[in-house]
Amino acid sequence: MVNQLKKSLSVEIDGFLQQLNNKLSHRVLPFTSSAFVQNRKKINPEVFKYLSSVIIQGFYRPENDEVKLLHGLRILAADSSELTLPFTKELQQQYGVVSNAATLSIVQAKMSVLFDVMNKLTLDVVLGKGRASERDLALMHQWKKGDLIIYDRGYPSFAFIYEHVQAGIDCLIRAKTVHSNLVKEFVAGGKRSLITLMYPDQDKSFKGKNYSRKTSIQVRLLRIDLPNGETEVLITTLLDSQKYPSKLFMKLYFMRWGIETFMDELKNKLKIEYFSGYSDQTIKQDIGCAVFISNLQSVIISSLVDEFEEQNKQRLYDHKVNTNLSYGFLKNRVIELLHQDGPLEQILAELESLFLKNTVPIRPNRNNPRNTQKYRYKDKPIVTKNQKDAL
Repeated sequence: MVNQLKKSLSVEIDGFLQQLNNKLSHRVLPFTSSAFVQNRKKINPEVFKYLSSVIIQGFYRPENDEVKLLHGLRILAADSSELTLPFTKELQQQYGVVSNAATLSIVQAKMSVLFDVMNKLTLDVVLGKGRASERDLALMHQWKKGDLIIYDRGYPSFAFIYEHVQAGIDCLIRAKTVHSNLVKEFVAGGKRSLITLMYPDQDKSFKGKNYSRKTSIQVRLLRIDLPNGETEVLITTLLDSQKYPSKLFMKLYFMRWGIETFMDELKNKLKIEYFSGYSDQTIKQDIGCAVFISNLQSVIISSLVDEFEEQNKQRLYDHKVNTNLSYGFLKNRVIELLHQDGPLEQILAELESLFLKNTVPIRPNRNNPRNTQKYRYKDKPIVTKNQKDAL
């Protein structure tokens, strides 16, 4: 399963056996697709979360000087995305059926991801119903003190920020300029930064809430004027203007783009929606495998920082690893990584060499106009591209 099953199951099993039998001293006997399907039912999807946690805990160990922080904070981003699932009765009951603008009924889940944008690691994934609130899913993530979590315009609310304050976790959230009277007054006032009190909506019910209409939280509002003339408003719990000056926040919010590119990797490079089964268990297994492979790739790339700095001295543009190809190089080799009892240096050195040889330039100041209507019908547009599938 961690070998990323995207082809016909029989073809994948044949390739898997060939690869394994070339490496083992004893022969692994052939098995059928049916045997594989029956036996994967015995594997709890939590196994793959555990495998990812091993990578994450190993990476964040105190002595690892490759861990990137900003002002001592781990910079995280949370975002959600819809996943189109197989149209089965089990998944219909689990996640619900939605209709898009073309009146087509589909089974859809909502996936919320917590992502370290500086170290490119997926820390947590939560799967919910297609119509689940992205705020509710985000509040289910596992945080820890010393985290700063960045959110886009779908998240700001008193209740949402209040939960972060109560947990002692900092957040940075983009808000529409008409989000609330508080934000409207701030924009009209013309200030760049303002520390103020935020109150809950007075017309909402407080039944079952652990706060009242008189409860307040202290937040900082920031105004960012973008090059295109648009005004951006940010709400944050980082109140110290000496430690966190206003000029920092444009760059800080831009870091959230890392989770957008990661979602693209999940869907278009790791092909997460090409599920290898039709049950809720296999869906969660496939997602867990994809996250594990992504984290493994990120840790290998983080060890190549010095090599890239040396190579980039000789280039017009800085280069980075071609992520599409890197996932392709991991296929089959991940079997060796998991099977080895002895040193892994030879396999890792082979992967590092392949990663360094297959790079793409980072061209600065590239700006592609965003077409907000292209996914209106929940069907991806046909786009001619040079990139070929690596899995």
